[in-house]
Amino acid sequence: MAGGIGSRFWPMSRTAHPKQFMDILGTGQTLLQQTYSRFLRLCPKENIFIVTNNSYVDLVKEQIQGIDINNILSEPSRKNTAPCVAYACYKIAQINPDAVIVIAPSDHLILKEDTFVKAIKSCFKKAAAEDCLVTLGIRPSRPDTGYGYIQYVDSDVEEKDNRIKKVKTFTEKPDLEIAKFFLQSGDFLWNSGIFVWSVKSVIKAFELHSPEMDTLFKEGNDVYNTPQETDFITKVYTNCKNVSIDYAIMEKAKNVYVRASVIGWSDLGTWGSLYEHIACDKDKNAVVGKNVMVYDSKNCVVNVPKDKLVVMQGLDGYIVVESDGILLICKKEDEQQIRTFVNDVKMTKGEKFV
Repeated sequence: MAGGIGSRFWPMSRTAHPKQFMDILGTGQTLLQQTYSRFLRLCPKENIFIVTNNSYVDLVKEQIQGIDINNILSEPSRKNTAPCVAYACYKIAQINPDAVIVIAPSDHLILKEDTFVKAIKSCFKKAAAEDCLVTLGIRPSRPDTGYGYIQYVDSDVEEKDNRIKKVKTFTEKPDLEIAKFFLQSGDFLWNSGIFVWSVKSVIKAFELHSPEMDTLFKEGNDVYNTPQETDFITKVYTNCKNVSIDYAIMEKAKNVYVRASVIGWSDLGTWGSLYEHIACDKDKNAVVGKNVMVYDSKNCVVNVPKDKLVVMQGLDGYIVVESDGILLICKKEDEQQIRTFVNDVKMTKGEKFV
């Protein structure tokens, strides 16, 4: 999934060039390229499909050299993750009705790739053998209010992999006190947004829990993988709801399992999450930029172009980011407000700044 705009990473991540197409960590590869390379360890390139917005198709072709145009699924508008997942799964069902699919965001960091591959292969085995929906859960390291949480219980079937548990509840972005309770209880995991299922199981889940969306996408069974697919999808996206896959299916289904994983994961959704993956100075400032001078400051995230001179004094726990003439200064603890800032900028200053 590579169609989002990464608004919490504003002003670096902008509508015209969002974070999945950027080398945020300075590795020499963009987040999309890293994700693509990771999945080449699990399947051949002809089995990797990238779902993105119409306006990013050229960026995908530029960054994933040699990708078949038929493996780029172009969305005419942003309607959240449920339509994105439905489009890919119903299309793949017409290619291989016995397929087992992994759905993954294109902009996540995974440091322990060997462990990740092992985890996904374990989920593949379960999804291929049973009518179930599997998600990867991440052991929480702190009471983070920016992530969704999954509560689990012991599996109701005998598992070959004892890390696989039955999902009891999903909770979206709790407040700090509830997040602390989740951390202490020991039976909650972060929701990674990475899913594994057979195409038969996920279509069955759409039929049961999201019948309107199922009806819309099933109408295309005769046109997927033909020249008529683009026009059909344009019509479907006009009519389908803007809804997440979690809300449309995962929170309603009874056959959901989670595999607890320690894969060095971060969704890199916020400047705070990036802070953990950048080397810090002695005062715990994470600085990206060639000409940054810091005085009496600590616990800050600073990201500025190499040609910008920044002199910073007396800040504790701040985000300071400059990109294309836009400067953001925000308390780290208030970074969830960045989406609000972006909406306000859009309303008062215009689209060109977002």
